[in-house]
Amino acid sequence: MADYPKDFEFDVLLRDGAVIHLRPIRPDDAEREHRFFQRVGPESVYHRFFRMKRDLSPEELRHFTTLDYDDRMAFVAVEGDEMVAVGRYDVIPTPDRAEERVAEVAFLVQDSFQGRGLGSHLLQHLTVYARLRGITGFEAFVLAENHAMLRLFRDSGYRLTRTLDEGIYSVEFPIEYSLEARAAEWEHEKRAVTASLMPIVYPTSVAVVGASRDDRSIGGRLLRNLLLRGFTGPVYPVNPNAAFVHAVKTYASVEEIPDPVDLAFIVVPAAAVPDVIEECGRKGVKGVVIISSGFGETGEAGAAVERGLVGSARRYGMRLVGPNCMGVINTDIKVNLDGQFGPTFPPGGNVAMSSQSGALGLAILEQATELGIGISTFVSLGNRADVSATDLLLYWEDDPASDVIVNYVESFGSPRRFGRLARRVSRSKPIVVVKAGRSRAGARAVASHTGSLASLDVAVDALFRQSGVIRTETLHELFDVTSLLANQPLPQGRRVVVLSNAGGPAILAADALEALGLELPELSPELQGRLAEHLPSAAATRNPVDMIASAGAAEYQATLELLLSSDEVDAVIAVYIPTVQEGTLDVAAAVRTTVEASGATDKAVLAVFMGSRPAIAELTHGDVQVPVYPYPESAARALAAAVNYAEWRERPEGAYPDLPDVDRVDAEATVRGALGRLGSAGGWLSDIEVLSLLRAYGIPTAQAAVAATADDAVQRAQEIDGPVALKVVAPSILHKSDSGGVELDLEGETAVRGAFERVTAVSDDAEGVLVQQYVAGGREVIVGMTEDPVFGPLIVFGLGGIFVELMQDVVFRINPISDLDAQEMISAVRSAKLLTGYRGAPGGDVAALEDLLLRVSKLVEDTPEITEIDLNPVKVLEPGDGVCVVDARIRIRQLAGGLVPSRKDVPGRML
Repeated sequence: MADYPKDFEFDVLLRDGAVIHLRPIRPDDAEREHRFFQRVGPESVYHRFFRMKRDLSPEELRHFTTLDYDDRMAFVAVEGDEMVAVGRYDVIPTPDRAEERVAEVAFLVQDSFQGRGLGSHLLQHLTVYARLRGITGFEAFVLAENHAMLRLFRDSGYRLTRTLDEGIYSVEFPIEYSLEARAAEWEHEKRAVTASLMPIVYPTSVAVVGASRDDRSIGGRLLRNLLLRGFTGPVYPVNPNAAFVHAVKTYASVEEIPDPVDLAFIVVPAAAVPDVIEECGRKGVKGVVIISSGFGETGEAGAAVERGLVGSARRYGMRLVGPNCMGVINTDIKVNLDGQFGPTFPPGGNVAMSSQSGALGLAILEQATELGIGISTFVSLGNRADVSATDLLLYWEDDPASDVIVNYVESFGSPRRFGRLARRVSRSKPIVVVKAGRSRAGARAVASHTGSLASLDVAVDALFRQSGVIRTETLHELFDVTSLLANQPLPQGRRVVVLSNAGGPAILAADALEALGLELPELSPELQGRLAEHLPSAAATRNPVDMIASAGAAEYQATLELLLSSDEVDAVIAVYIPTVQEGTLDVAAAVRTTVEASGATDKAVLAVFMGSRPAIAELTHGDVQVPVYPYPESAARALAAAVNYAEWRERPEGAYPDLPDVDRVDAEATVRGALGRLGSAGGWLSDIEVLSLLRAYGIPTAQAAVAATADDAVQRAQEIDGPVALKVVAPSILHKSDSGGVELDLEGETAVRGAFERVTAVSDDAEGVLVQQYVAGGREVIVGMTEDPVFGPLIVFGLGGIFVELMQDVVFRINPISDLDAQEMISAVRSAKLLTGYRGAPGGDVAALEDLLLRVSKLVEDTPEITEIDLNPVKVLEPGDGVCVVDARIRIRQLAGGLVPSRKDVPGRML
């Protein structure tokens, strides 16, 4: 019997935004299940058991609650201490199909919880758990009139087979994760998260717990902002020591408020917050924003209290923002929510923002207002004890008021979940992030080449690159990029024209653009001629277009009109150096009105007004706004970010190919056997175990065998066609070539015997040698995997052999990788030309290399016990000849309970 899988306890959101706890069933649940059964209506019982059933016997209760957590498994949904739903499976013995494991699945949901998405959650968690236990399919028997259960299976995204016999449907489906199942899970998750956040973003009533008469206090400022901005619902100050605050009646506690409360802002000392959370829960408050500090940011004691706050909030079905945050803003006139204590309420607009730092949140709002960037919603996340940036992504994905999503992030709670959702959201809305912490100082000390190449920032870059997130280096760059994305169309290509009244800034702009990979094509003679009609004879029209210092509003208008109507242009940067102060606003107005009048929806226009801040107001008002930059380089970086994002959005999504020749059974047997030898701490696999695992996943390796003696080595060498290599087998030696434990290109008995003596002499614990086919020629690359403690498995590819650490020509991607990821990894390294043929040299079999990357990714995804893979070198042979792994190391460890749900990214989980 397997241990209780404690890693499978989750808080999840229901369709209406309520919170429920899911966990595996336990033997002590017998009495809870009995009470639960008695609360379920007779029709639901009939649909579950196909007969009227008034009670469960003691024997049935023992059977239902005593499981082996392998062939028999059940998840229960618990509200408080009461069970409200159960989903279970029992493996069906199939001796005629020994290679398959199929389980019968069944559900029972308390009537008051039906229709709220609980069945979907139970099915999702059962399928994830079952897949990890090697179960391949589910079967269910459903009465024909049980439409709710049939709909549950139909909406799951799995490919169903249904047969009807005497009023009972037999529903069968494979539980292998599919695109359809993933889409269904994501849709359920999005609906639930959005519903749970609505009382926070669009509250109909608000309480301020800790409201103060002192406008210098946080509670006083927050209450004043709510009243001053005209929040459209009632505001209830809570202060037991004052009858009125700002002429508004106060209440001694939230529970004394006579009307319903959607959202409560909590601004009291940290020690009082737990009691306030309990009061809010009893009152039925739907969301809380904890401004108070003194929790997880102070250390483990504060973190423990913070976890208690989250537990209390979830017990009452509340979502929680913070603690240690500055609040929430929604500029929609339907709500006018200024629920923060800062002095700035930004203009309304189409940019949604979140900040993990409260202090930076204040600066972000001020800067956005100064630059004319309109905000739809702003959420200060603070410690992210409950509501996270990922939750907000789900809400903003379908928010009609938000076209651009901006985040300041210091750390990730669940980077895999963020990346999964960001990849989807980025297809329709740009996500701009400034991520703090690029230091490599914390690089882990690891034994293999693969691990030593990884760092936290490498993982962040890989996450953002795969998900289409635009990463900026500074807050200044964050606003530069956001201003462009919020106000101009995405460029349709890389062709940029620089329009200027001064040669120097035009050259700076051109240099910056070309350095960032953008193009400044020479304009056609026809277009140059039309431009020249409006410019002095001294003007240059090739690109950059230098209109010389005398150019004013009329010249900017005429040339910009021509450029925006031309099919030779994807974007224009209009640079202006004030020659006379009074002409600046005229030029700014000419640029903005020309862009507005052109109606161009496929060309981005950026303005650079050096040394002229008054131009910002002129260019950033009205229906069409033009982003303004103080320097050409700033505009160039923003434009490059927009172009790269536009190209990412147009690329195919990539697929995760099925690999039918994979032998998971053999691979699992190899891992189990190795763990039996190594113990729970794990370690490096032996050479034979490595070969067995790679071959189970169709990964091509050189022909090889282990020899314990010189005679054995000679015999094994004679069984291999052509020359061989000998490599020492010794537990103490990981990098064999570094220690002199490798000899190559050996032919004949004498050479093999001599090499055996030499390579085994390098270590006192030599157990023999690996006799391996010598693979000559080809390009050497490295393919591997290292496990980041935060981001999970990272797949690495780069220039191999002894140069891997010297050249650092490697790229990382977060697992799993798609076929498109594999292609991009290969082309992203600086040495990629060596694989496609360089200066007449033969290229490599790139298609076979892509297949190898996908197979390693699949091996890692299917085998969570693996912590590190180092295939180095891999020989990439000429096109058509494939690839061959020449040297390989794999490290494993025992998993707690044998399962790692985070690898499978359990859907609907609240983090």
